[in-house]
Parts: sequence; structure tokens; C-alpha cells
Amino acid sequence: MNWLLVAAGAAVGAPLRYLTDRAVQSRHDSVFPWGTFAVNVGGCLVLGLLTGAAGPDLRLLLGTGLCGALTTYSTFSYETLRLAETGAGLYALANVGASLAAGLGAAFAGVELAQAV
Repeated sequence: MNWLLVAAGAAVGAPLRYLTDRAVQSRHDSVFPWGTFAVNVGGCLVLGLLTGAAGPDLRLLLGTGLCGALTTYSTFSYETLRLAETGAGLYALANVGASLAAGLGAAFAGVELAQAV
């Protein structure tokens, strides 16, 4: 039964990632991967909230399934590599630093917010 929860969450998370990435990126005229940055930081916040407040079934559905399909380390890595290869090394470094800081910050904030409520 657990795999059904994960699959259901992923069925929502994957299209949500694609649509969010396209919507965010279309609003920015920059080589910086704002769409991937947004879904990854948002996913970290949701996972932090779930960690602080949700039971096991909800963590499987929304944490493993939704957030697992919504966030993307592989695309983050690929986009960072492409930035470096195309001479946008400062954007690549900014992507790594900002993603790490914002992602961890969002996860910690989500846990704290969930525990405060």
C-alpha cells in the first residue's frame, strides 16, 4: 500500500515541477535557473513542514512522492554544469551557494513552523 501513496504523490509532483519551472523561468530574462531553484526551495519547505507535523502516511504521499518528484537534484547539477561550461561561472557558483543556503533554510524554517503550530 505504501508504494501507492508514493506513486500518487509523484503523479502530482512531476507535472507540478514542470509547470512551476516553466512559469517561473518564463518571467526571468536570465541564465540563472530560477525555475529549478524555486521548486527545490519550495520542496525543502514542504518537506520541513511534513517532518515537523505529519504522520507516516502523509510523509509518504507528500514527502517521498510529491516532494521527491517536485524537487530535482539532477537538473540542479546539470544546469550548474551548463552554466560553468558556457562561461557563466559566477552564476554557477551563485546557483550552488544560493540553492544550498535557501534549501537548508527552508527545511529548517518548515520544521520550526510546523512545531510552532
